[in-house]
Amino acid sequence: MSNPSQVLEHVLNGLTHGSIKMVDLTQPLGEETPVIALPPEFAQSPGFTREVISRYDDKGPGWHWNTITLGEHTGTHFDTPSHWVTGKDQPHNTLDSIPVQNHIAPVCVIDTSKESADDEDFLLTPEFLEKWEQAHGRIPAGSWVLMRTDWSKRTDADAFLNLKEDGAHCPGPSVECIRFLIERDVAGFGTETVGTDAGQSHLFDPMFPCHHLIHGAGKYGLASLCNLDQLPPTGAILITAPMKIVGGSGSPVRVFAITSA
Repeated sequence: MSNPSQVLEHVLNGLTHGSIKMVDLTQPLGEETPVIALPPEFAQSPGFTREVISRYDDKGPGWHWNTITLGEHTGTHFDTPSHWVTGKDQPHNTLDSIPVQNHIAPVCVIDTSKESADDEDFLLTPEFLEKWEQAHGRIPAGSWVLMRTDWSKRTDADAFLNLKEDGAHCPGPSVECIRFLIERDVAGFGTETVGTDAGQSHLFDPMFPCHHLIHGAGKYGLASLCNLDQLPPTGAILITAPMKIVGGSGSPVRVFAITSA
């Protein structure tokens, strides 16, 4: 099927007749959406709030709309290279400058749900990825790698953030894992947790290695994903559609995967 129009027709027919499905990997965004907490000496990102402009009333009798306020990195969100100091000089590093074709890519899903259930500080390592590759093939260049932990099933905000006296506790990638993925030349790395790094990654060298290394290499991040348990290890296509904010370091994003039913 070499004709592009035939390929597109095949996909549309598959979606219509159910042989191809779309999976929404996006958490609902609202006033209850958890937001990452930074040490108190740093500025905090605000949660989602809204104010009614009009709602079929004297301020606007035929329409309803709101003003919303939120940090760029709230809820399910996309991290650009410019989000981190190491990526500030990368080309095409803001939301308005990323080539549109970069928002569609194959996806590899690494299932660490059992390990993460047993250890809230579980770290994804190169050894784990190499074992995954033995079963599913080499991680392709230009693909997204998503770490499935089932953390998104923690619907209570306190359990999701899991803050303790020594900081947050949640699974994520090791330093060596991120270096491994950069060597594989992936498009980016995504997680189900509030950010792309492990909860205790402030203790790593470098600190917050996913942010420090991934963005320094000009690659992207996705956080607060869900429904990764509905995707196969390989074979799905990921669509990431953040807002095209001028100079934006990130944005809430609607993430879809296209996969076989």
